Amino acid sequence: MSKLDELIAELCPDGVPYKTLGELGYFYGGLSGKSKEDFTNGNAKFITYMNVFTNLAIDTDISDLVRIGENEKQNTVQYGDILFTGSSETPDECGMSSVLTEVSDEKFYLNSFCFGFRLKDNNLLLPDFSKYLFRSQNIRKQIKRTANGVTRFNVSKKKMEQVVIPLPPLPVQQEIVRILDNFTELTAELTAELTAELTARRKQYEYYRDALLSLNEYETKPFGEIATIVRGASPRPIRNFITNDQNGVNWIKIGDVQPGSKYITSTKEKITLAGASKSRYVYPGDFVLSNSMSYGRPYIMKIKGCIHDGWLSISGFEKYFKSDFLYHLLSSSAIQKLMAQRASNGTVQNLNADIVKAIELPVPPLEEQERIVAILDRFDALCKDLTSGIPAEIEARQKQYEYYRDKLLSFKEVTG
Repeated sequence: MSKLDELIAELCPDGVPYKTLGELGYFYGGLSGKSKEDFTNGNAKFITYMNVFTNLAIDTDISDLVRIGENEKQNTVQYGDILFTGSSETPDECGMSSVLTEVSDEKFYLNSFCFGFRLKDNNLLLPDFSKYLFRSQNIRKQIKRTANGVTRFNVSKKKMEQVVIPLPPLPVQQEIVRILDNFTELTAELTAELTAELTARRKQYEYYRDALLSLNEYETKPFGEIATIVRGASPRPIRNFITNDQNGVNWIKIGDVQPGSKYITSTKEKITLAGASKSRYVYPGDFVLSNSMSYGRPYIMKIKGCIHDGWLSISGFEKYFKSDFLYHLLSSSAIQKLMAQRASNGTVQNLNADIVKAIELPVPPLEEQERIVAILDRFDALCKDLTSGIPAEIEARQKQYEYYRDKLLSFKEVTG
């Protein structure tokens, strides 16, 4: 019998109590009333959306600053608080949690796109236990059900109050934390080794791709002179135009495609013809380019559909570019870096059609483009063969970790 089994048999043989978050504490919001200028010359640390989204425990080595006035009333994050992302492009990524597990004299403020939860009694949950609990499958299922939306999903704090969690005795929590910390450390070490190998292979590919696409000997032209580049359009409110009719028009969202994909071949949703008349059609062979959030990613259309204003459409380039060559060119480090530099400096960086139109692109002869594409496609296939097993191994380790985590965090509910 393991130590954990012994503790459960001794301290909670009949199960553990389950309570709703509404019974255990209260939610609070992130920063409010802030402008872009408040983040350019800050005097206090704030926790970003990605800090919450990416980490089980908040990374307190923070360089992100916000200006806070001497008598300004803003919520601060305290030791043990559970923080959640408030919205995402997909319901699966809504309400991702992270916990402040370190005691600090510093004040931390929370990004306005996130919210926090504070226990009334800090002795109910160990912060290091919370960081695992709120990422477990059972709790994540409940949290995902609180999200509403169509193109962007937002978590309802009111519904979050109904999320039910187990409250095992603290010694049981401590032992589970010990087990999961050890397992996480081992998994992280192996994943780091595999990721380093994968990264090295990708960098090797990118090096040769960028070398082949350093076409300084050829004439350049502004992209807007050799292609039609326009922004998508969203019929609003979009929920009024989403349809289950299979004769509807494909509605192409950024959340439908994965980074690294080359083509868009299907969509999860369709819109009515009335909605399509208020949007922007794209056709097979056209390019779409994300202009916000994960901006600058190019994709080639394999289907007809409509795009919202988070996309740019690129068409009419066939006289100057082969599609596969243009895909490699737009994906190259030089062009990606150029787009990043020119993206506007708002809270969320974004590209607009004028920025993309102004980018100077080399235009080699079509025969030279075909030669370059043939080399890159062969090298890309070779890299994929060499690295195909690495992501699968990383995923298998992650699934193994998630399986044991969820088993450890599943408790019988005490009755009576």
